[in-house]
Amino acid sequence: MLQRLKALFGKASAKPMPMLETDNIPQHIAIIMDGNGRWAKSRGLPRMAGHHSGMKAVKRITMAADKLGVKYLTLYAFSTENWKRPKAEVEFLMKLPQEFLTMEIKDLMEKNVQIRMMGYKEDLPSHTLRAVEEAVVRTSGNDGLVLTFALNYGSRKEMIEAVKCIGQDVRSGKLAPEEIDVSHLESHLLSADLPDPDLLIRTSGELRLSNFMLWQLAYSEMWFTDVYWPEFSDEHFYEAVREYQRRARRYGGL
Repeated sequence: MLQRLKALFGKASAKPMPMLETDNIPQHIAIIMDGNGRWAKSRGLPRMAGHHSGMKAVKRITMAADKLGVKYLTLYAFSTENWKRPKAEVEFLMKLPQEFLTMEIKDLMEKNVQIRMMGYKEDLPSHTLRAVEEAVVRTSGNDGLVLTFALNYGSRKEMIEAVKCIGQDVRSGKLAPEEIDVSHLESHLLSADLPDPDLLIRTSGELRLSNFMLWQLAYSEMWFTDVYWPEFSDEHFYEAVREYQRRARRYGGL
């Protein structure tokens, strides 16, 4: 066990690392990857350089989650509101999935990672959608860490669409209004095949959810850091998990 923990935390450390409880690892971790542009600006670089460096952090944290035994990792890659950004930046962001998956698919396959997408496909450029769908198909037989990219995702839209579907079932007589419960709504969410996140991480110092998994995060533990996403390290990730393990999850009880 000690050797495994040393492998997780690496050789260099400024102070002794607290032990993680191996029987209390979050099953599902969701991350709002924020601060790429500000990281770049602080270094006198264009925003695109920040997004490119953020892509490297995706690989780093995916491998860290896999080592730790996390079963589901969901990354907020592009929101339904991000289309408001400058056209050149959006076009650059839409090229990143293809670049990332082309570069990393071999390692992801070797690690038995299964890739999924959670979002609305209709507005995505064909090259972006094609790259993601090819990766989804190629990794569909893997049964290790499930890596979900929330791409063109917005939680309010997700819930509205779910309510519309339930309304259609009621209108057609398939469902009585009094029969509507939590499971009915959840079955129509884009995350229907995922458990709710146990832990939400947001980088860059912002303290908001930004329309990300609003229903699913109802009882998730939340951890915020001032660290920008491109510099978010394995150690920061393990720090978040250690904080999660210090908390008592009561779900409204005592």
